[in-house]
Amino acid sequence: MHSDTQQRLARLYQDESRRVLATLIRLLGSFDLAEEALHDAFLAAASQWPREGVPDNPRAWLVSTGRFKAIDQLRRKARFDESLDHVADSLYQQSEREVFDDDDRIEDDRLRLIFTCCHPSLAPEAQIALTLREVCDLTTEEIARAFLTTPATLAQRIVRAKRKIQSARIPYEVPGPAELPDRLDAVLQVIYLVFNEGYSSSFGDQVTRHDLSEEAVRLGRLLAELLPDPEVQGLLALMLLHQSRRAARTSAGGDLIRLENQDRTLWDSVMIAEGEGLVRRALVSRRVGPYTLQAAIAALHADAPFAEETDWNEILGFYDLLRRAHPSPVVELNRAVAVAMRDGPRAGLNLIDELSAGGRLNNYHLLHAARADLCRQLGRVDEARLAYEQAIALCRQAPERRFLEAQLKSLAG
Repeated sequence: MHSDTQQRLARLYQDESRRVLATLIRLLGSFDLAEEALHDAFLAAASQWPREGVPDNPRAWLVSTGRFKAIDQLRRKARFDESLDHVADSLYQQSEREVFDDDDRIEDDRLRLIFTCCHPSLAPEAQIALTLREVCDLTTEEIARAFLTTPATLAQRIVRAKRKIQSARIPYEVPGPAELPDRLDAVLQVIYLVFNEGYSSSFGDQVTRHDLSEEAVRLGRLLAELLPDPEVQGLLALMLLHQSRRAARTSAGGDLIRLENQDRTLWDSVMIAEGEGLVRRALVSRRVGPYTLQAAIAALHADAPFAEETDWNEILGFYDLLRRAHPSPVVELNRAVAVAMRDGPRAGLNLIDELSAGGRLNNYHLLHAARADLCRQLGRVDEARLAYEQAIALCRQAPERRFLEAQLKSLAG
């Protein structure tokens, strides 16, 4: 193969393969058949393009070729299963309009694929796995490593999700206005879960998984382009504002650096500006949801040139809105930390103790870590030591565990 054609085909796979796959899924009505068709189409391109030249519209060529490869495959299988002959006939009779469509329709295909992967009838872990595999093109090994499971288990999870879509006849479509709010929540939640796992790994030797956080941001951008909704903008803003701090979150040796100790000159000002612009637009809409409120809090952190200049009063105001709009124990814990920053460690510790008494976060290492820090500030060394030990026992990420162990060791001094 000519090297320039080879390079162009490789770029095309990277940039367009998920678009082509989304359209093939719409046309063929099957994830597995579409994946095989995508593979066959790129193999055909690798064989034909060096001889015949790259077509004027490579994406349309790949879609058309993949579709005919799938029809040929169904015809061959029809010798053993006559019902497939009918399927092949119906695919062959699809109109040119359905196959060679404009870019808007193809972008809609990508949005349909996201909503299909995040359908509420699928289990949450299946939604995440299917989205990362089909929309983001991560391998089963990469997804399994990120979510602490085996590739075989992960592969079975994806297979079951595809079968569920097929057997339940889950429609490959963007839901209508009546269903959109509930369905959009599931999509946003999956994207945010992926981002969180990338931004702060739940296990392993690294603080972050850049591949996951960047894929989540890419999905957020795609969703914001295709569906301009305030909460979509709020989620994208939240991810960008957190991602802007990536370079300052760890030392050269890979150790965790707390927010108040980070070198803020390393924060990405371009990303912050984009995130803040999205926050303003989402807030102006007056359709303010939990992601927008969290993004507003992140923007206030980003605005402070030094940690001591953080506007904790304003942050608490947004936490009060957030706890009403989206009550959760984690929100209460974060709010308690903000109270401690504004009103002193005793006020924050009282709130954390109330939360701990409820029992819902007792297996959450950050609750014990926050309690340990406040007890240390108050000179309650024995309580701090116990809380640090509890946090360390629950923590599965090596850099964070090292940080907590260092804090525990410092108590002896």
